[in-house]
Amino acid sequence: MKFFIDTANLNQIKEAAALGILDGVTTNPSLMAKEGIKGKDAILNHYKAICELVDGDISAEVLSTDFEGIVEEGKVLAALHPNIVVKVPMIKDGIKAIKWFTDNGIKTNCTLIFSAGQAILAAKAGATYLSPFLGRIDDSGWDGVQLIEEIAGIFRVQGFKTEILAASIRSANHIIQCAAAGAHVCTCPLDPILGLLKHPLTDIGLAKFLEDAAKM
Repeated sequence: MKFFIDTANLNQIKEAAALGILDGVTTNPSLMAKEGIKGKDAILNHYKAICELVDGDISAEVLSTDFEGIVEEGKVLAALHPNIVVKVPMIKDGIKAIKWFTDNGIKTNCTLIFSAGQAILAAKAGATYLSPFLGRIDDSGWDGVQLIEEIAGIFRVQGFKTEILAASIRSANHIIQCAAAGAHVCTCPLDPILGLLKHPLTDIGLAKFLEDAAKM
C-alpha cells in the first residue's frame, strides 16, 4: 500500500519523506489556506515546491464545477509538473472531465467518493485514483472501511485499474484497517503515520535493552 501525506505544510512533507516511506501528497485549497497560501499564483508555486520535495504523485484540486472550467484548470495544474494528478469532484461534469483527462493522458483523482456506485463511475471514466472519505462516512453513521472492502471486491471482479485512495483517515488504526480492506493508497496527516511507530511493548523492550547495555 502506498503512503500519501494529506497536507500543504512543507516541513511535515519533509519529515514524512525523511522516513523513506512517502509515496505522494494530497492537498487542497483549504489546506493551502491553513498554511497562509492564498491567491492563484501562490497556490500554483506551492504545488511546484511540493513536487520538488516528493518524487511521487501530487494531487492538486480544481475549484470549478462545470466541465469547461474543470478541464481548463486541470490543464494548468497538469502543466506544472509531470507528477501532478488533477483532483476532480464526484459530480456529473467531473466524470465527463475525468474521461477527457484520461483520453488526453492526464492523471486524475476523483474525490468525495461516498458509495460504491460513485466508485464504479469514476473507474469507468478512467480515474487514476478515487478517494473514499472514511472519516466522514464514519461520522454519518456508516462504516468507511466496509465501503473500501466493497469497492475493492468490485474492482477485483471487474478488473478496474483505478487505485483506491483511502482519504479522511483519522488514526493509525484506520491505516491498518484500510490496508486489510484492500486500499491501494492511504492519505492522512503526519500524526497517524507516526502513530504506526508506537507500541508500549516496544518502549518497554527498548528501555530494558538500554538498561542491560548500561550494565555491560
